[in-house]
Amino acid sequence: MAKPRTRREDRPSVILDAAESLIRRAGTRTLTIDAVAAEAGLSKGGVLHHFSSKEALITAMAERKLKEVKEGIAKLEAEQVPGPSALPLALIAHARQVYAEEEGFPRAFLLASAENPEAFAGFNAFLSERLAALEKIETCPGIGAALVFSTLGLLISRTLGFHSLEGAQLERLFDGLEKVARCVTEGEIPPDACGAP
Repeated sequence: MAKPRTRREDRPSVILDAAESLIRRAGTRTLTIDAVAAEAGLSKGGVLHHFSSKEALITAMAERKLKEVKEGIAKLEAEQVPGPSALPLALIAHARQVYAEEEGFPRAFLLASAENPEAFAGFNAFLSERLAALEKIETCPGIGAALVFSTLGLLISRTLGFHSLEGAQLERLFDGLEKVARCVTEGEIPPDACGAP
């Protein structure tokens, strides 16, 4: 049975969905324009009309994911009590949501980033912006960055299958991250813990 035709304006999204599906199932080796076209139910020319190469597809997937991440964090930050802890708490809340989702931080993106690191320049810039913002509000320099990288490490190590924390153990971990975030931004960490005299 043939797939229903997609509207022209929906095609880029359909193509990106097809590319992500292919990568999830079998890695970046299966990501070819022909394979994406077959998965999306389009002609090769239809895919090439929107994305000129495999690299363009990977870049567009990364940009779409980054947009989702930025919007998610911004929404969660707006829901926090205004103040210096809003940003770190929003980052941790977003990570908590992503961890709970089956494909929240897809292995596909880790594989694609190894093959095409330039496509992830937007993620690098976003991370640099968030770290700079945290540096301005933390009372103990370096703790905010440690929180961010701890949270990223948690997500990436789950994606790679190093662990799959669940239930109370996972809740305690995220609760602990949130507690440290509040302490860092509200000045509750003793000065000697920061190396101050």
